[in-house]
Amino acid sequence: MIILKHPDEVEKLYRANQVVAHLLEMLQEKIEPGVTTEELDRIAEEYILKQKARPAFKGYRGYPATLCTSVNDRVVHGIPSRDPLKEGDLISVDVGVVLDGYYGDAAKTFPVRRVSKEAERLIRVTEESLYKGIAKASVGNRLFDISHEIQRHVESHSFSVVRAFVGHGIGRSLHEEPQVPNFGQPNRGPRLKEGMVLAIEPMVNMGDWEVKVLSDTWTTVTADGSLSAHFEHSIAILEHETRILSRAA
Repeated sequence: MIILKHPDEVEKLYRANQVVAHLLEMLQEKIEPGVTTEELDRIAEEYILKQKARPAFKGYRGYPATLCTSVNDRVVHGIPSRDPLKEGDLISVDVGVVLDGYYGDAAKTFPVRRVSKEAERLIRVTEESLYKGIAKASVGNRLFDISHEIQRHVESHSFSVVRAFVGHGIGRSLHEEPQVPNFGQPNRGPRLKEGMVLAIEPMVNMGDWEVKVLSDTWTTVTADGSLSAHFEHSIAILEHETRILSRAA
């Protein structure tokens, strides 16, 4: 069942997502060669608690950390570690919080200083695909209009969209209906309505779309070892606009 949110709930979701947005801005300044993802995780948890929120991922189905930090061929759900970042790495940071009972969720992929031209292009195209999907998230369209636009943009640049993981509704739970795939045919799926709140999150591989999960049961990597990027925003579909809740204000 898709839960439509009242305006006051959208405001609460906005406040939770602003914690996420400002945390990602802060972490961007910390990402440099030599820093470990474990250090980033500690910084993130301290910041979230200072905002009177709590980490949404830590303890979720047994996940052990505040952040998901996925480096290079890691697609999603990378567990923070003591391995230092190196110049030329890509790191996607996914973070969720709970504030006053409502969830915020967003992700960005960052270059560690200078990266290859192809890695730059992967980051750019993945972020572009997110915004192209968001542009289709308006009252009267169908859910798979979002999905198709993401896939079309990614594949037009010869990259591939991960199939195994999708976006989702969000509200008083981290994952709500509907699922939001990043691939599919347009004009399908439920009609988009005012009050829907969605976390849209394209995951894009430089090579093939297939992935595998490592023995820690969380970390997901590209099957062919190619680089991967991930961007996510939580959005609210309103009567006359689509509001990006997790864009820093």
